[in-house]
Amino acid sequence: MGVRLLFDRFDDIQGRIDIGDVRQAGDTPGYDDGAAVVPQENWTALGEEEAERLRPDAETPPGMTLELVSQDLPVFASDDLQGRVDAAAALDPLNGRWPRRRHVYTRSPAGLLTSTEDTAVGRRIGLHVDNWDRLPYPARQHSRRRLCINFGPGIRYLLVGDRDVMEICRVLGRDREQHCPHTDDVRRYVADGHPLRCLRIRLEPGQGYIAPTELAPHDGSTSGAQKWSLAAFWLG
Repeated sequence: MGVRLLFDRFDDIQGRIDIGDVRQAGDTPGYDDGAAVVPQENWTALGEEEAERLRPDAETPPGMTLELVSQDLPVFASDDLQGRVDAAAALDPLNGRWPRRRHVYTRSPAGLLTSTEDTAVGRRIGLHVDNWDRLPYPARQHSRRRLCINFGPGIRYLLVGDRDVMEICRVLGRDREQHCPHTDDVRRYVADGHPLRCLRIRLEPGQGYIAPTELAPHDGSTSGAQKWSLAAFWLG
């Protein structure tokens, strides 16, 4: 099924979301191995009909929805990294409606096809699924979602696959009772030639998302951005 995009009117997201294919990184410099899944960059604008297919219905569990959010930010100098870090640390992004279980941030330079790096080896991992809660296959949809806000100064993007990892594991025949879904499942699924497309959602400074990152193959991107950006994350 894939995650579902929550929006009121198509006008609210028109021109902000593209869709394209994925590929494996192969010998692309900077990736941890050739199996990492990255955008093919053949982006086209998401049309209204496609957007409607992504809209949640009455059967969609709340934990499988992707919501776009926004937050008023202080005025920063263009090169003020520490000011952005301090503002992110002090922020209660949903005004007490959501416990602040975790706060981390990442500074991403412009021009990254995907932004998440395995710091142990200094290589980027491509589209991946998180495993903070490490829930097994049957319970995966009950994982906590993650909140991200772009603190600028540059734009950045959320990349998110149109298939969730539970569907991917079903296609691969993984054991429902024992298997804990993993990024390797996404890589095997693509290597086996199964269909996976990718949404690219633009996040201006002050914009962000709440997403089921333990269900959806995802990553950040600064490809095409002109400036670095700081992304802050909360889990819970």
